[in-house]
Amino acid sequence: MPRLQAHVRNTFLAGIFATIPIVVTVFVLWWVESKTRPAAHYVLSHLFHVDRDVPFLGIVLALAGIYLVGAITSSLLGKFVLKNVDRLLLRVPVLKQVYSGWKQVALTPGGTDGIFSKVALVPDAPGHTLVLAFTSGRPLEDNPDVLCVFVPNIPNPVAGQLRFVKRASCVLLDLTPEDAFKIILSTGNYAPAPLGAAATKLLETLVADKPPMR
Repeated sequence: MPRLQAHVRNTFLAGIFATIPIVVTVFVLWWVESKTRPAAHYVLSHLFHVDRDVPFLGIVLALAGIYLVGAITSSLLGKFVLKNVDRLLLRVPVLKQVYSGWKQVALTPGGTDGIFSKVALVPDAPGHTLVLAFTSGRPLEDNPDVLCVFVPNIPNPVAGQLRFVKRASCVLLDLTPEDAFKIILSTGNYAPAPLGAAATKLLETLVADKPPMR
Protein backbone atom coordinates (compact mmCIF):
# COMPACT_ATOMS: atom_id res chain seq x y z
CA MET A 1 0.00 0.00 0.00
CA PRO A 2 2.73 2.55 0.81
CA ARG A 3 4.40 1.70 -2.50
CA LEU A 4 1.13 2.34 -4.36
CA GLN A 5 0.67 5.64 -2.55
CA ALA A 6 4.21 6.69 -3.41
CA HIS A 7 3.65 5.74 -7.06
CA VAL A 8 0.40 7.74 -7.22
CA ARG A 9 1.98 10.73 -5.50
CA ASN A 10 5.05 10.76 -7.75
CA THR A 11 2.97 10.30 -10.90
CA PHE A 12 0.60 13.05 -9.82
CA LEU A 13 3.48 15.45 -9.10
CA ALA A 14 5.07 14.58 -12.45
CA GLY A 15 1.77 15.44 -14.14
CA ILE A 16 1.58 18.75 -12.31
CA PHE A 17 5.11 19.78 -13.27
CA ALA A 18 4.46 18.74 -16.88
CA THR A 19 1.13 20.58 -17.04
CA ILE A 20 2.10 23.88 -15.40
CA PRO A 21 4.29 25.17 -18.28
CA ILE A 22 1.58 24.26 -20.80
CA VAL A 23 -1.16 25.95 -18.77
CA VAL A 24 0.95 29.08 -18.22
CA THR A 25 1.84 29.28 -21.91
CA VAL A 26 -1.80 28.87 -22.98
CA PHE A 27 -2.91 31.50 -20.46
CA VAL A 28 -0.30 34.01 -21.66
CA LEU A 29 -1.26 33.42 -25.29
CA TRP A 30 -4.96 33.84 -24.45
CA TRP A 31 -4.31 37.02 -22.47
CA VAL A 32 -2.15 38.60 -25.20
CA GLU A 33 -4.66 37.57 -27.86
CA SER A 34 -7.59 39.11 -25.96
CA LYS A 35 -5.70 42.37 -25.39
CA THR A 36 -4.32 42.73 -28.91
CA ARG A 37 -7.36 41.54 -30.90
CA PRO A 38 -8.90 45.08 -31.16
CA ALA A 39 -5.60 46.48 -32.45
CA ALA A 40 -5.27 43.65 -34.97
CA HIS A 41 -8.83 44.22 -36.18
CA TYR A 42 -8.11 47.94 -36.53
CA VAL A 43 -5.00 47.24 -38.63
CA LEU A 44 -6.89 44.84 -40.90
CA SER A 45 -9.89 47.09 -41.40
CA HIS A 46 -8.06 50.38 -41.94
CA LEU A 47 -4.90 49.31 -43.72
CA PHE A 48 -6.01 46.25 -45.66
CA HIS A 49 -9.80 46.88 -45.72
CA VAL A 50 -10.51 43.40 -44.35
CA ASP A 51 -13.45 43.46 -41.94
CA ARG A 52 -12.91 40.19 -40.07
CA ASP A 53 -10.99 38.80 -37.13
CA VAL A 54 -7.93 36.69 -37.80
CA PRO A 55 -7.04 34.38 -34.88
CA PHE A 56 -3.69 35.05 -33.21
CA LEU A 57 -2.92 38.01 -35.47
CA GLY A 58 -2.63 40.18 -32.35
CA ILE A 59 0.08 37.90 -31.00
CA VAL A 60 1.99 38.16 -34.27
CA LEU A 61 1.74 41.96 -34.14
CA ALA A 62 2.85 42.01 -30.50
CA LEU A 63 5.90 39.85 -31.28
CA ALA A 64 6.72 41.99 -34.30
CA GLY A 65 6.46 45.14 -32.16
CA ILE A 66 8.76 43.70 -29.47
CA TYR A 67 11.27 42.67 -32.13
CA LEU A 68 11.14 46.12 -33.71
CA VAL A 69 11.74 47.85 -30.37
CA GLY A 70 14.64 45.49 -29.64
CA ALA A 71 16.17 46.15 -33.06
CA ILE A 72 15.90 49.91 -32.58
CA THR A 73 17.37 49.92 -29.06
CA SER A 74 20.22 47.64 -30.16
CA SER A 75 21.22 49.88 -33.04
CA LEU A 76 23.71 52.74 -32.76
CA LEU A 77 20.96 55.29 -33.30
CA GLY A 78 18.78 53.68 -30.64
CA LYS A 79 21.61 53.61 -28.10
CA PHE A 80 22.35 57.27 -28.86
CA VAL A 81 18.71 58.24 -28.34
CA LEU A 82 18.40 56.20 -25.12
CA LYS A 83 21.59 57.74 -23.76
CA ASN A 84 20.33 61.27 -24.36
CA VAL A 85 16.86 60.48 -22.98
CA ASP A 86 18.56 59.06 -19.90
CA ARG A 87 20.56 62.25 -19.41
CA LEU A 88 17.45 64.38 -19.91
CA LEU A 89 15.35 62.49 -17.37
CA LEU A 90 18.13 62.67 -14.79
CA ARG A 91 18.04 66.47 -15.03
CA VAL A 92 14.30 66.97 -14.59
CA PRO A 93 13.72 67.93 -10.92
CA VAL A 94 10.57 65.87 -10.25
CA LEU A 95 11.27 62.94 -12.55
CA LYS A 96 14.90 62.65 -11.46
CA GLN A 97 14.12 60.93 -8.16
CA VAL A 98 11.51 58.61 -9.66
CA TYR A 99 13.61 57.68 -12.69
CA SER A 100 16.85 57.15 -10.75
CA GLY A 101 14.99 55.03 -8.18
CA TRP A 102 13.48 52.91 -10.96
CA LYS A 103 16.90 52.41 -12.53
CA GLN A 104 18.14 50.91 -9.28
CA VAL A 105 15.66 48.04 -9.51
CA ALA A 106 14.83 47.78 -13.19
CA LEU A 107 16.32 45.60 -15.88
CA THR A 108 16.37 47.37 -19.22
CA PRO A 109 18.12 46.53 -22.50
CA GLY A 110 21.71 47.65 -22.67
CA GLY A 111 22.31 47.55 -18.92
CA THR A 112 21.20 49.75 -16.03
CA ASP A 113 22.62 51.36 -12.95
CA GLY A 114 20.82 48.83 -10.76
CA ILE A 115 21.72 45.48 -9.29
CA PHE A 116 21.01 43.70 -12.60
CA SER A 117 23.40 45.83 -14.63
CA LYS A 118 26.40 43.43 -14.52
CA VAL A 119 26.85 39.67 -14.38
CA ALA A 120 29.40 38.11 -12.05
CA LEU A 121 30.70 34.86 -10.62
CA VAL A 122 31.21 34.65 -6.85
CA PRO A 123 32.18 31.79 -4.53
CA ASP A 124 29.46 30.16 -2.47
CA ALA A 125 29.47 30.32 1.33
CA PRO A 126 31.87 27.37 1.87
CA GLY A 127 34.02 28.58 -1.02
CA HIS A 128 34.03 25.24 -2.87
CA THR A 129 31.80 26.12 -5.83
CA LEU A 130 30.75 29.18 -7.83
CA VAL A 131 27.38 30.86 -8.20
CA LEU A 132 26.08 33.21 -10.87
CA ALA A 133 25.16 36.64 -9.55
CA PHE A 134 24.12 40.13 -10.56
CA THR A 135 25.72 43.30 -9.28
CA SER A 136 25.85 47.01 -9.98
CA GLY A 137 29.64 46.85 -9.80
CA ARG A 138 29.74 49.71 -7.30
CA PRO A 139 31.37 49.02 -3.90
CA LEU A 140 29.73 49.95 -0.63
CA GLU A 141 30.13 53.59 0.34
CA ASP A 142 31.78 52.79 3.67
CA ASN A 143 33.82 49.84 2.38
CA PRO A 144 35.38 50.01 -1.11
CA ASP A 145 36.50 46.37 -0.89
CA VAL A 146 32.98 44.89 -0.63
CA LEU A 147 30.35 44.50 -3.36
CA CYS A 148 26.66 43.82 -3.00
CA VAL A 149 25.54 40.95 -5.27
CA PHE A 150 22.19 39.31 -5.93
CA VAL A 151 22.24 35.52 -6.37
CA PRO A 152 19.08 34.45 -8.27
CA ASN A 153 17.14 31.27 -7.68
CA ILE A 154 16.26 28.71 -10.36
CA PRO A 155 13.87 28.68 -12.14
CA ASN A 156 12.61 32.01 -10.75
CA PRO A 157 15.52 34.46 -11.17
CA VAL A 158 13.60 37.33 -9.58
CA ALA A 159 13.74 35.59 -6.21
CA GLY A 160 17.11 35.01 -4.61
CA GLN A 161 19.57 36.07 -1.95
CA LEU A 162 21.38 39.34 -1.38
CA ARG A 163 25.02 38.80 -0.43
CA PHE A 164 28.04 40.94 0.34
CA VAL A 165 31.30 39.58 -1.04
CA LYS A 166 34.88 40.75 -1.27
CA ARG A 167 35.57 42.69 -4.41
CA ALA A 168 38.65 40.58 -5.15
CA SER A 169 36.61 37.35 -5.19
CA CYS A 170 33.95 38.72 -7.56
CA VAL A 171 34.70 38.20 -11.25
CA LEU A 172 32.67 40.34 -13.64
CA LEU A 173 31.70 38.46 -16.79
CA ASP A 174 31.59 39.73 -20.35
CA LEU A 175 27.91 38.81 -20.53
CA THR A 176 24.74 40.83 -20.81
CA PRO A 177 21.95 40.44 -18.23
CA GLU A 178 19.88 38.88 -21.01
CA ASP A 179 22.55 36.17 -21.46
CA ALA A 180 22.55 35.53 -17.71
CA PHE A 181 18.80 35.05 -17.70
CA LYS A 182 19.14 32.60 -20.57
CA ILE A 183 21.65 30.60 -18.52
CA ILE A 184 19.32 30.55 -15.52
CA LEU A 185 16.11 29.75 -17.39
CA SER A 186 17.83 26.98 -19.38
CA THR A 187 19.15 25.53 -16.09
CA GLY A 188 22.68 25.57 -17.46
CA ASN A 189 21.98 24.08 -20.88
CA TYR A 190 23.01 27.43 -22.36
CA ALA A 191 26.54 28.24 -21.18
CA PRO A 192 28.47 30.75 -23.36
CA ALA A 193 32.26 30.72 -23.60
CA PRO A 194 32.96 33.71 -21.26
CA LEU A 195 31.25 31.81 -18.45
CA GLY A 196 33.49 28.76 -18.77
CA ALA A 197 36.71 30.78 -19.03
CA ALA A 198 35.90 32.91 -15.97
CA ALA A 199 34.76 29.88 -13.96
CA THR A 200 38.01 28.02 -14.69
CA LYS A 201 40.12 31.01 -13.65
CA LEU A 202 38.20 31.65 -10.44
CA LEU A 203 38.15 27.97 -9.45
CA GLU A 204 41.92 27.78 -9.88
CA THR A 205 42.24 30.79 -7.57
CA LEU A 206 40.01 29.17 -4.95
CA VAL A 207 42.01 25.94 -5.04
CA ALA A 208 45.29 27.84 -4.75
CA ASP A 209 44.04 29.79 -1.72
CA LYS A 210 42.94 26.67 0.18
CA PRO A 211 45.32 25.29 2.81
CA PRO A 212 46.66 21.79 2.12
CA MET A 213 44.72 18.91 3.65
CA ARG A 214 46.32 17.09 6.58
